[in-house]
Amino acid sequence: MYQLCPSILSADFNRLGEQIQTLERAGIKWLHIDVMDGDFVPSISFGMPVIKSIRKESKMFFDVHLMVTAPERYIQDFAECGADSITVHAEACEDLERAIELIRDAGVRVGVSIKPATPVNDISHLLKDVDMVLIMTVQPGFGGQKYIPESTEKIKELRELIRREELDVDIQVDGGINDETLETVIDAGANLLVAGSYVFKGDLETNVKRICRRIEKISGQAE
Repeated sequence: MYQLCPSILSADFNRLGEQIQTLERAGIKWLHIDVMDGDFVPSISFGMPVIKSIRKESKMFFDVHLMVTAPERYIQDFAECGADSITVHAEACEDLERAIELIRDAGVRVGVSIKPATPVNDISHLLKDVDMVLIMTVQPGFGGQKYIPESTEKIKELRELIRREELDVDIQVDGGINDETLETVIDAGANLLVAGSYVFKGDLETNVKRICRRIEKISGQAE
């Protein structure tokens, strides 16, 4: 399953509801929602009230990425306000296994993310317990950064581990995704592609349709 996951961090918040409707109309299934606390990452974004508000207006899959310290405190709250998947950072959890258990108990999909400096090996023993691994391909916390080339080998390494263990685990990438890097990450093994300005800069519906066609073409070649 290959999905474009637009990140609303790059949306025009004055027109957020309208833009979410445009994404849905254009065929988007997954909406990526970055929650940042100003502690784990320098920036502060938004939280449960925004998710609860847009949940009422959308049937899309809400892919909530918690870039927050000690995310265990909030897992149940985010599940209750409308998250369909919750991703926590390995680096932010005091007890990552417990965080994974809490997400599973909340009845939503489990995701674990690693920052660019964190090796895949740090979370390889947990692959059987998660639905998705998010490899950050830029430093978390800011939009508009350039893709870190070393990420490509991490994606390949993770995909090989998943194949070797015969697991059904998605690989999501987030950061610096554009016309140049899209093929790189898909060929390396990623199948869930988070993109911000690549989607929202310019005409939203036109961008979505063009990028989705490109993903379909590249993934067909990669299989």
